[in-house]
Amino acid sequence: MDLGLTRRLALATVLAVATTLLVLGAAPSPAGASSPDIVISQVYGAGGNAGAVRTHDFVELYNRGAIPIDLTGWSVQYSSATGTGNFGTNSPTSLSGTLPAGAHYLVRMAGGTNGAPLPAPDATGTIAMAAGAGKVVVVRPGAPLGLACNGGSDPCDAAETARIADLVGYGGANYFETAPAPSPSATTAILRGADGATDTDNNSSDFVTGVPNPRNCGEACVDAPPPPPLCEPPPSYEIAQVQGTGFASPLVGSCVRVSGVVTGDFNDASELGGFYMQDDTPDTDPLTSDGIFVASTTPVIVGDRVTVDGTAMETFGETQLTSATVAVIGTGSIAPAVYDLPRPAGTTFEPVEGVLLTFPETLTATEHFQLGRFGEVAVSSDGRLYQPTDRVAPGPEAQAMAAQNRLRRLLLDDGSAVQNPTTLPYLEPEAVRIGDTASGVTGVLGFGFSSYRLQPTAPIAFARTNPRPAAPDEVGGDIQVASFNALNYFTTLTTENRNARGANSEAEFARQQIKEVEAILGIDADILGLMEIENNGDEAIASLVGALNEEAGAGTYAYIVEPSLNPPNVLGGTFGTDAIKVAIIYRPAAVTPVGAAQTSADPIFDRPPLVQTFERVGGSEPVTVVVNHFKSKNCGTGAPGDADQGDGQGCFNARRVLQAEALVALLDTLAVPNPLVIGDLNAYTEEDPIHVIEDAGYVGLSEQFMADDDRYSYVFDGFSGELDHALAGPDLVDNVTGATIWHINADEPLILDYNLDFGRDPNLFEANPYRTSDHDPLIVGLDLRADSVPAAPVVSVVAGWNAATVTWEAPDDGGQAITGYELRVLQGTTEVASASVGPDVRSHTFGDLDNGVTYRFEVVATNGLGAGPAGAATARPFEPPLRQHVDLDAEAACPGFTVTNSNAYPVGFEWTAASGHGSGVVAAGETVVVADAGPQRWNVLLLFAGHRLQDAELARCR
Repeated sequence: MDLGLTRRLALATVLAVATTLLVLGAAPSPAGASSPDIVISQVYGAGGNAGAVRTHDFVELYNRGAIPIDLTGWSVQYSSATGTGNFGTNSPTSLSGTLPAGAHYLVRMAGGTNGAPLPAPDATGTIAMAAGAGKVVVVRPGAPLGLACNGGSDPCDAAETARIADLVGYGGANYFETAPAPSPSATTAILRGADGATDTDNNSSDFVTGVPNPRNCGEACVDAPPPPPLCEPPPSYEIAQVQGTGFASPLVGSCVRVSGVVTGDFNDASELGGFYMQDDTPDTDPLTSDGIFVASTTPVIVGDRVTVDGTAMETFGETQLTSATVAVIGTGSIAPAVYDLPRPAGTTFEPVEGVLLTFPETLTATEHFQLGRFGEVAVSSDGRLYQPTDRVAPGPEAQAMAAQNRLRRLLLDDGSAVQNPTTLPYLEPEAVRIGDTASGVTGVLGFGFSSYRLQPTAPIAFARTNPRPAAPDEVGGDIQVASFNALNYFTTLTTENRNARGANSEAEFARQQIKEVEAILGIDADILGLMEIENNGDEAIASLVGALNEEAGAGTYAYIVEPSLNPPNVLGGTFGTDAIKVAIIYRPAAVTPVGAAQTSADPIFDRPPLVQTFERVGGSEPVTVVVNHFKSKNCGTGAPGDADQGDGQGCFNARRVLQAEALVALLDTLAVPNPLVIGDLNAYTEEDPIHVIEDAGYVGLSEQFMADDDRYSYVFDGFSGELDHALAGPDLVDNVTGATIWHINADEPLILDYNLDFGRDPNLFEANPYRTSDHDPLIVGLDLRADSVPAAPVVSVVAGWNAATVTWEAPDDGGQAITGYELRVLQGTTEVASASVGPDVRSHTFGDLDNGVTYRFEVVATNGLGAGPAGAATARPFEPPLRQHVDLDAEAACPGFTVTNSNAYPVGFEWTAASGHGSGVVAAGETVVVADAGPQRWNVLLLFAGHRLQDAELARCR
């Protein structure tokens, strides 16, 4: 099976456009081996701008081949030069008609009022292209229409690359053929040589700038030719013979006849356009599949026994029968084969492609990024999948874990080829979250979009085993500090400035702001470091703080004014040149900034760090919050060391290491007190940049305070891991009281965020914090109270016969360890007894107290700074109604006697002997030994121990 797959195409279209594919790549890349017939011949992106010579942006195509090309299902798509938006998110422009050989085709895009109008376009789109830099592709038919890649930060996989008939990257684009074409302007377009015929697979040499010269096809573009005729009556085969033992059918292109039973009916126009059938008399070869997909609109139902005449094809990776004639000849049944995950090492799903399967184990949702676009959810056996480099070392260990993850994974589809379906699975009664589980999953295993995927034949119900957390876990402390990636909070709309990255409309911005406010109020931190705030001066951050204060009350939040580092960027910001920046907001009622914010002008930082020291209102130890957003893992142009090294750390790891080293050096130079490094470091826990910071003495807090299963803040490609970190400097570690990650975003499906892209149902939106961003916030508790003498202990007293037992709780130590306790017994203002005990003692019993007298018992804790205030309680020893004694005459020499008190109160006692007399006290439940100087004869031994003999048990010598 060819792993470069897109959605299925009709056979006629496949035959019409089959060419040798161009090799595309990010710069620099070798030119393709052969050029396509349909090429982009001209691009103009300044339409309607000031000084423009044409009213609209446009893309011109050219058929440089020798035969007409049917453009039905083709599209022109655009992505910004280096941004993160994909081709499919920019409203792809659909094409139609047949373009004759040697003819041009004009696609009009967005525009304005300046310049001359274009000739009548052959297709019209709404894309607003950048004037000087961008990426344009012409895309062959397939589903989804729009490509879910941009060639740069989101590379195009083999399936997506196979659909790109031609690519032009111009200006500073990070995706092109060999090298980018030159930058056009308001008065120039880029034009392919020889009126569009030149194509050496090098954008730089194939294009020049010149006066825009848009040309259309007009009436020359005729209807598509009819499809080729069906094949003649074919020979009969078993399905296993058509499938073969490898990835591709050994009978590709052959007319075949197969028989079997329908196992999955997906032939509606809104579904897959066909059905799965399976041989109920399978062969014995474990490498051959007994199921196959039939591209047909002939009505069938599950259980029909059918004979199919068709052409065996590898339709973008899946073995199928196309141009099929279907005859229902009876009924039958197929029991689903039981398939256990994980798959054995070294195997694929290929031997069961097209087969009806059931998975007996509980499967866990581990990815739902494409739920809204394509109805897909990935599941895995043995719980969710974790990012390898978050748990093990990069390199062989991470590669081994990634391989095992792949064996545990299964993709669930919705039996449809429709993009953005109006009815989505797994949203009732609540939207499925990563970590939810399903059992008894059953369906037919197909292949599409470079993945094996299960098309369910029975409803799949997810148990909500990972419910939404209503609030973050408690982290303690007297202040809380949090880190939160706000996911492109821009007050500038993308329709106002092509460099903006957030909301596309006022309606989207209003939805985004509501969620941001709900999330930040729920985080409930005194200091909040933010990432992905628009770098436009104070405008965006002031907008967010204003919205917070409107909800929480005037003055509840304020923001830190950042340093100015550079001339204004394209959005007006002076804190770095990127479109986004980090920021800090705080609660003035809780903390006070100390001095001005600091940063670094080192060009190694794509987005400069923001460094601000705070104290608690009223004074405390300081804490310096250091907010960061390191270089992302998305691939693009860069030094050779910035390429993906294949060790699991992604692209730009070397850059992030340098950023980590520069950050440590910056903090050493600034000598700020108690640094707390927070932010989206774009590195997982076991990756090099994190270890650089840890090796400098900083301690990762989530590892210290969180269970491994909860330690994740981001999900990518179905792998959960922690990109968002909090690392405390050595002197701050003892002040940390807790850390947690509030899982409100990473586990939630993308379809629930603020966007209205792709015709999303606006009613899915909820004014709550869930899916505000793609990152979860991380929260840290700190105790910043300055060192002081200990607080007063909480004291209690139990009185007894001529005695009392004092107990106390260890008080707050004031920041320094308690060294001991001083105890006093007062009668009025007169001290009648005292004692000193060590720091681990929590009780002491006093004797020789008068019964019927009220005493005050005080306990004072001391530490290295001195004694704290006294904690106190009062009590009155008992007045016994009768004083009795026990005669313990001893005739033999012995050293003494013992007293055991089984009461719940202390007991005082006295004794008299020939050698003298004395007194003692025994605490509740304790035994006391009274011994003389040595063995002697006791002539008389009298013990007074309360008013009842059972008040004390006496042991004596005989």
